[in-house]
Amino acid sequence: MVLFFTSAAVSPAATLYMGRDKVENEELIKYAWPQDIWFHVDKLSSAHVYLRMPESMSWEAIPEALLTDCAQLVKANSIEGNKKENLTVIYTPADNLKKTGDMAVGQVSFHNDKRVKSQRLQTRRIHVAKRENPIVNRLNKTKVERQVDHEQERIDRIKKESTIRRAAAAEKKKVDLELARAREAEKAARSYDSLFNGNYDDDGEEEDVTGPRKTGKELEEDFM
Repeated sequence: MVLFFTSAAVSPAATLYMGRDKVENEELIKYAWPQDIWFHVDKLSSAHVYLRMPESMSWEAIPEALLTDCAQLVKANSIEGNKKENLTVIYTPADNLKKTGDMAVGQVSFHNDKRVKSQRLQTRRIHVAKRENPIVNRLNKTKVERQVDHEQERIDRIKKESTIRRAAAAEKKKVDLELARAREAEKAARSYDSLFNGNYDDDGEEEDVTGPRKTGKELEEDFM
């Protein structure tokens, strides 16, 4: 079962989700969307919380209020971390998660450590960092538990993304074709104009493009 939460820290609201246990975490590591953002308490056991990234948002520029919601949800779902002060939450795109066969259930590493960022959980008092109950309670009120067919969801996502890519490619092809036609029309128009505007030599005198005039005898020979 997957737990879903709604963060109203941004508009439109964003979806957060996490596994109920470490077995479900394994499924999420495998099936999380590549663009989703994974959150976890650094160096401590905690829930694996994912942010379903809005299309208009980049992971390098997640709004601070949304980051706070994600971080507080992770902290609240860490048995040890929920009691600690000044802990750190790390986050990275889901496609940066690395899972090998020798890892324990729910354990992950990263393909690229440079794509991992951290956020300090601190209150206004620098010596105290505590669970912010108003945020956690707000998120918990939106919690929905749902059985997810991860494989079917993956297939549906890939189909949708393929449709979008094909539509974008078709639109680009259409634009390129219209541009090529416009260029050909412009080229033809310039050739048409030059045909009737005459041709001029380097001295500005109009050139005789018809060639030398034939004599009457030469014309007669042409028809013999």
